[in-house]
Amino acid sequence: MKGERHRQKRKGKDTSTSAERDGSVTMAKWFDKQTAVILSAITALVAACVAPLTAQLVNSHPHRRSTELKMDQALLNIQNELLNDTLLLSWLSDRCYQCLFQVLGTVPAGPGPGEPSSAVFNVGTQYPLTLQLNSTNSDTELCRIHFSFAEQGNYSLWIKNVNDTSKEITCAIFIDEEPVNSYFPILVAFLVYTGLASLVAIGGYLMGLDVVRNFMYRMANTMETERLINSELGSPSRSVEASVHAAAPVAPGRRLRSLDTFRGLSLVIMIFVNYGGGRYWFFKHESWNGLTVADLVFPWFVFIMGTSISLSLSSALRHGSSRLRLFWKVLWRSLQLFMIGVLVINPNYCLGPLSWDSLRIPGVLQRLGFTYLAVAVLELLFSMTRLDTITDAWWYPAQELVLYWPAWLCILALETVWLCLTFLLPVPDCPSGYLGPGGIGDFGQYSNCTGGAAGYIDRWLLGENHIYQNPSSHVLYQTRMPYDPEGILGTINSVVLAFLGLQAGKILLHYKDLHKKIMTRFLIWGFVLGIISAILTKCSRDRGFIPVNKNLWSLSYITTLGCFAFVLLFITYYTVDVKRWWSGAPFFYPGMNSILIYVGHEVFADYFPFKWKMMNSQSHAEHLTQNLVATSVWVLVSYLLYRKKIFWKI
Repeated sequence: MKGERHRQKRKGKDTSTSAERDGSVTMAKWFDKQTAVILSAITALVAACVAPLTAQLVNSHPHRRSTELKMDQALLNIQNELLNDTLLLSWLSDRCYQCLFQVLGTVPAGPGPGEPSSAVFNVGTQYPLTLQLNSTNSDTELCRIHFSFAEQGNYSLWIKNVNDTSKEITCAIFIDEEPVNSYFPILVAFLVYTGLASLVAIGGYLMGLDVVRNFMYRMANTMETERLINSELGSPSRSVEASVHAAAPVAPGRRLRSLDTFRGLSLVIMIFVNYGGGRYWFFKHESWNGLTVADLVFPWFVFIMGTSISLSLSSALRHGSSRLRLFWKVLWRSLQLFMIGVLVINPNYCLGPLSWDSLRIPGVLQRLGFTYLAVAVLELLFSMTRLDTITDAWWYPAQELVLYWPAWLCILALETVWLCLTFLLPVPDCPSGYLGPGGIGDFGQYSNCTGGAAGYIDRWLLGENHIYQNPSSHVLYQTRMPYDPEGILGTINSVVLAFLGLQAGKILLHYKDLHKKIMTRFLIWGFVLGIISAILTKCSRDRGFIPVNKNLWSLSYITTLGCFAFVLLFITYYTVDVKRWWSGAPFFYPGMNSILIYVGHEVFADYFPFKWKMMNSQSHAEHLTQNLVATSVWVLVSYLLYRKKIFWKI
């Protein structure tokens, strides 16, 4: 009896110990489940809150002639009171630099005194427009008006003489019906996501309180005790084994969460804009010079790839891996990225064998593959196996530069090649150093010179049929030449940008755990690159020495995006790894599986739940709903893959 009571006492003690240790595991699982539920709720909430806006916006003006208007259009009714004067209406967008006016239509002369003639036109609302009215009789300009039209608005433009005796003409625009607020769905979506993020933050805060934690422990202990009592597996020996297994220490990972968060943020925005970004102009790529949200993400991905190269190869070398063996791994990975990229951007493989006649060769993954190969080879050639921090040398403040001067010489040589080819290479029928879009830009003088030397090299080496056929300059500048934004010449500057990311990795390695020095150097790099960008662009969009241009991947483009990348890395490093105010969720999860999520979003872009038939395809609200739902689903997929420890590494 005494021995039996001792065994029962021991069993109760072991059961309590196991339950107490499993309490934290149960609470962690509960919190992970809540996170998954909240990520799933994003889809339903966005669809429920944003999609109904379409019907509300359309029905708010039932008598509006909205059925005749497409997305980003307004109705303009021209009222002409001029007798014997047929008018020619032309337009010019503010975003079209040095462009020719484009004819919109003609307006007949007024039939009689006080009886205006009318003509109705659809005008664009994405950018401010300049309207020009010319007389077809004398071919003289009568008036010119600069105006910003709003979506689904109804406007009237009156042309009349100031009085009966004067030949002076006046033009004035009036609003007949108010436009809709096409940006309101963005506000609703922002509030939905902000609310969900707030709920997660509040939940995390509450779970950290001792009162809540103790309550969860008691609940876990109660459930565990009942389970062990009612289960045949609840023997003391098994209980002890489970307890020991649960208490086994886990080696802390040395991976910086801020890097995966940075990569995941870039990837999530990339997916959103690739799916359409609600069809808003600022979520599309810029027509030529300048920046939009869509122009930020790919360079950031290239930048953080360079940072990862520095950390991963440095770690492999310190652990004894040979440089030759690492080179073959790098080469194989680059080839894999290139081949996957060719398959992804040529989806006709689903219909049969790939046709060489129209196979596009450049692409996002292809550029990543070549950039990865070039920067990794530089790292293998010139990196140091041991990272000894030198504090007594005069060049100590710039040791991440001085210690790798051979690699910097290679980068400077590459950039010199880009500058010489861009500004000195003779291009048939085009001026030397031409950086324009061609088409109607530059007053139509160089209509077939799209991209200058960059476009010429791609068409010469790859052929017109093997590059991108519909560049972003096609609509606004009406370019007719194919041009690839991931072309050969721009890849040089992609390597330079990845090398800047490599320097961020060197900073993390040389000043490990010295958070203040790391963040200071991030800000210094951002400041220096920002100054270079200001000089190259003259702080203007079109009038600088080298404008910021994503299509060309111009030098000012990579210095500007490098500046932004260092500042963003500073913010994520400080909040995620230093202060730990933020875990990096939900961007951390796609950042851990970036290649799989990117390839998946390209392959399944036309399948449900990433795309469905819309009730109104001309509604920003419906497009925004669809694109946000699709992006959220991929974030949820990445979270589930992370929980299952499924990672696709190339």
